[in-house]
Amino acid sequence: MKKLSAPFLLLLTVMIMASCLGYKELPVEYDYSYKGNFKKYRTFDIMKPAGVADSTMMNDVIERSIIARMKFLGYRQASNKPHLIIGFKMFNDSLKFNGYNQPDIEEWVRNQKEDMNYDPQKFNLRTGTLLIQFYDRRQNRSIWQGYATTMYGSIDFNNNRHLKNAVISILDKYRFWAEGFLEGGNLAQEKDL
Repeated sequence: MKKLSAPFLLLLTVMIMASCLGYKELPVEYDYSYKGNFKKYRTFDIMKPAGVADSTMMNDVIERSIIARMKFLGYRQASNKPHLIIGFKMFNDSLKFNGYNQPDIEEWVRNQKEDMNYDPQKFNLRTGTLLIQFYDRRQNRSIWQGYATTMYGSIDFNNNRHLKNAVISILDKYRFWAEGFLEGGNLAQEKDL
């Protein structure tokens, strides 16, 4: 395993500290699929709505925030056969939402028990819910979703700062670096492109 260089560590520290300025973490919930290969993904792309444009699935601030976070984690954006496809949706109205009560994702990844049962939970979410979902393109299934709502803290979809905070809060729960990134593998791959 390669050691990280001092300039890289300094840059990483500065990026982490800078991302914390003006940031107020919102409590969020997330759940995941036991079929997810969380340590094996390297590339991603943002899902684009098909057909008639759905304004609840399109927002430049949310999209840029997701892209920045994924690149920070070492993922490379790729439009051709990405490992992950990331979609999001803003729910202005209240909704009934099905989630799952599961072990912490890092704990589950250490054990990799695919035969565990899903313990469903029903949420009655008030207005202002942001949902972000990760799809494994090869498996054609959702493997992770995180959501923040006014149940925990107000999200104003017309306020860019609220949107960025919501995205950061949600994606803070997805704590997996891109495969090979910490060992310098992605840097070598990008040089080959």
